[in-house]
Parts: sequence; C-alpha cells; structure tokens
Amino acid sequence: MIGAVESIYRHPVKGLTPELMQAVSLTAGAYFPGDRDYAIEVGPSGFDPAAPKHISKQRFTVLARFPELARVKTRLDDKSGIFHVGDAHGFGVETRLDTADGRGALERFLQAYLGEEAPGKLRVLESPPGYRFMDHPQGYISVTNLASVRAVEKAIGQPVDPLRFRANVYVDGLKPWAEDEWVAGSRVELGAAELSVFKPIVRCVATHVNLETGERDIDMVGQLREHFGRDTLGTYFSITRGGVVKVGDQLAG
Repeated sequence: MIGAVESIYRHPVKGLTPELMQAVSLTAGAYFPGDRDYAIEVGPSGFDPAAPKHISKQRFTVLARFPELARVKTRLDDKSGIFHVGDAHGFGVETRLDTADGRGALERFLQAYLGEEAPGKLRVLESPPGYRFMDHPQGYISVTNLASVRAVEKAIGQPVDPLRFRANVYVDGLKPWAEDEWVAGSRVELGAAELSVFKPIVRCVATHVNLETGERDIDMVGQLREHFGRDTLGTYFSITRGGVVKVGDQLAG
C-alpha cells in the first residue's frame, strides 16, 4: 500500500497542544524527537527519574482526565527555549521548561486554571534519557490513517478533528482501515526512514474531547465499537532505520 505524509506533529508536553512540523529527523531505536519530553503529574505520581518506569497516564494532566485542558494553548519555541501557554481569555505565561523556576511558573498557571479539579499538587516532570511519557512504553512513533478518520466521520454523521487522536504522523491516500493489513513486526518505508509495526492504538476518552471547547461531545470509543466493532484507530511503530521524513513524503508497506 502507498500513501503520503499529510502532516507531522509533536507534543512537547503530554496532554497539551500538538505542534505542527514540516519535517522530522528520526533515529533508529529512538522515540519521536521532542515528543512527550515533559509531563505534569497530579502528585504524587510515584515517578522516579532515577529509575523510570511506565505509569498510568491518569496520573498526569491529560485530556482523558481534564478535558478542559483543550482550551489551553501552548507552544514551545525551539530557538529561544520559551514555552508559551495561555487560555481562551488571554491569560497566560511565557516561561521555560528547562529550569526549575520556569517549570514552577507553568505549575502555578495550571494549578490556578484547573482549581479544585486537580486533587493534588501539580509538578512538571522532565523525561530522563531513554524515557518518554508515552501512553504505551513501546509507542515510539504513532501514525494515523486519515481515510479511517473520514470513515468514522461518515458513520457518525459529523466532523472529526484528526488531532483528537494525537498522532505524530497523519497519512493520506490509503483506503479506510488499510492499517489493519499491517501485522506486528512488518516494515513500512516512511520517507527516508523505515518503521516496524508494533500494535494498533487502543483509544480512550481523550478522543471524546472537542479540542476547541474542552467538552466531551463525541463518545468516540462507543462509536468505534458500534459502527466498526473495534476500539482502535492508529498504529504504533518502532524506528528501525533513521532518516528525514517530510510532509509529502511517501509511506509504502
């Protein structure tokens, strides 16, 4: 099967705004660059940076737990290192994620924004080397087939923003559910890189959230089960050969 890269995204902070990229340089055996480097625990989470182990996303500020976070918009400026965060009313801060004081400013902003909804103290965590705050520890890079998203739209009779699925790479030109033909361990070419199929991505209530209003307006998991007899959409891969991937590049496999 052959498709093309329609868009590329990273998520610097788990649960916060996706950031559009025109190209990315992938490294064999590594995670997607700049993705889920940080997470904000609703503490204490039990995470130990000296001995990092995968823990449930429900211990962090994620849309599955705090849908109103969709109304907070963030952006990391790579050149300056400044992290911009603000709400729909224009309140926000410009801070840094690589300093304790900077992380503290983000913690205070989100603590005030969530208020009583956050039952514990918020703390920004930085991923130690070789670790990322992924929903699955082997989800090195995620790919979503836009034709499958359109099939969901048609079935439920309303638009579906593909960004609800928080993928790294969105591909077009495939048939709906073509990803079901990928078996674990099979290889696909993506631009100059090669990926190995790991598993389909099981969806949760994070996909129910409208990314503009912060409200749960589509029972996405229920709709997937009702119309398609599944609770998966998208695929996790590992990176077996590094290389640059750009918007417009071919996916083949």
